[in-house]
Amino acid sequence: MKQLVRIFAALFIFVGILAGCMTAILLLIIMVRFPPLLIAAVLTCLIFSRLRSTANNTSE
Repeated sequence: MKQLVRIFAALFIFVGILAGCMTAILLLIIMVRFPPLLIAAVLTCLIFSRLRSTANNTSE
């Protein structure tokens, strides 16, 4: 019984990792096909980086 639970857990983890990788690849394909989405993602990363650095500076 314990081995069966272990197999199901390993299968669940494998499917989760596979779904995550497929999502990342599809997101990259969509961003390459639609450049405004790529620009929006880059701007979001820049804004997040700036906000994080200013939050670290104010807390110190």
